[in-house]
Amino acid sequence: MNVGGTGKLPMPELRAMCEALGFVNVRTYIASGNVVFESRLTAASVRKQLEQSLAAYAGKPVGVLLRNAKEMAAVLANNPFADAPPERTVAIFLDAAPPADALDTLSGQGTEQLARGKHEIYVFYPDGIGRSKLKIAAAKDGTARNMNTVATLAQWAAE
Repeated sequence: MNVGGTGKLPMPELRAMCEALGFVNVRTYIASGNVVFESRLTAASVRKQLEQSLAAYAGKPVGVLLRNAKEMAAVLANNPFADAPPERTVAIFLDAAPPADALDTLSGQGTEQLARGKHEIYVFYPDGIGRSKLKIAAAKDGTARNMNTVATLAQWAAE
């Protein structure tokens, strides 16, 4: 989930929030809204409950993007830049498939390389993310995770 809009959400509080919703085996990873858990609820129900809890916490809507273990493994496996440094390669998670013209409506592109995924946009930043001026209109509501994070989350979800 993209917790940037919450102001600040400590991971122990996110973990407690998920446990209060009845999710089990809850684990958070780094301070950016990454949480892995188990639930018997439908994805739609999980998302709705998380969004309600986060909105109550933040006082405004907070976007939630969910991926199950199989989907996280696929994001990692389908990385078209697998040979690139994982800390310079991200998957931008989206609610739906990126539009067909998603890579045609960029601004500020330098040396970055991009590829569309199933529900992601992959970006390799050869010169580093911090120096990039790249803007991806189709990704404005998405949330990016580097491939090191994706690999850890995929591993945890598989466990």
